[in-house]
Amino acid sequence: MSVLEIRKFLIIVETTNTEMGRAVDPPTRKAAALAVITNPFAGRDSEDLSELVDIGEELGNVLGRMAVDALGVRPSRVESFGKGAIVGEDGELEHAAAILHPKLGKSFRGAVEKGASLIPSAKKMGGVGTAIDVPLGYKDAAFVRSHFDAMEVRVSDAPRRAEIVVALAVTDSGRPRPRVGGLTKDQVVGKDGLR
Repeated sequence: MSVLEIRKFLIIVETTNTEMGRAVDPPTRKAAALAVITNPFAGRDSEDLSELVDIGEELGNVLGRMAVDALGVRPSRVESFGKGAIVGEDGELEHAAAILHPKLGKSFRGAVEKGASLIPSAKKMGGVGTAIDVPLGYKDAAFVRSHFDAMEVRVSDAPRRAEIVVALAVTDSGRPRPRVGGLTKDQVVGKDGLR
C-alpha cells in the first residue's frame, strides 16, 4: 500500500482569446492540476517501484478530476489530455515513469470519460522552479493534428531534492485557429485510439 504525501496542489488555467490579432471563437482553454509529492525512493536504489505505481493510480484520479473541474466542463467535453512529471535530484527518471505509465492512465481516463488514445507524456529531472511542457493530444484519436499541443507548467518552489511534481493537463479544444490539415475531430471513429 502506498503512502502518498502531498505538500501542495497547484491549478493553472489558460484561456486564449486572440491569435495574430484575430479572435479565437470560442476561446481555447487549457487546465493543469499539479501535485508536489514526497518521493519515497529519494536517495535510495530499489528494483521494486510498485509504491510509485500505486501513487500514480491515485494521482490519475485526483489530479484528473481537479483539472476537469478547473476547466469548468463536463468530463465528456474534455478534448485532449497529457501528463508529465519532474523528479528532484535525489530521485531518478524511472521514478517519474513508475508514476506516469503503469496505472495512472486508467484512472485519468475515468476522470475525462473515455480516452482511447495514448496519453502523451513527458518526464525530466530538475530542481526548484523547473518547468515542463506537458504534451497534449486528442483523447480519443491520436491522429487529430489540430490537438497536437503542449502546456508549460511549473511550481515556483518545487521539486525539492526529495520531491516529484506530477502534472495532468486537459483542454476543451485544439490549438487556437488550427489550419494544418489532417484528421479533424468530427471525422474521428474512436475505436482504435488512432483515428
